[in-house]
Amino acid sequence: MDYQDRISIEPGKRGGKPCIRGMRITVYDVLDYLASGMSEREILDDFPDLTRDDICACLAFAADRERRLVSFGAS
Repeated sequence: MDYQDRISIEPGKRGGKPCIRGMRITVYDVLDYLASGMSEREILDDFPDLTRDDICACLAFAADRERRLVSFGAS
């Protein structure tokens, strides 16, 4: 998934953390909900402005960031 259309970083919003589609919901928020055991359905029910594609974009963003860290450490 190409997350770049869904994830943005704005210095004045949520302290410059990556947010979903300009909303105030951060990638970290979604990842934290998933890590705490919430299902995709529970997240979507609690945050009706989010979509399944938003959750997938958060996962893709995290995977890309991890890949970059590993690549940076290997250099």
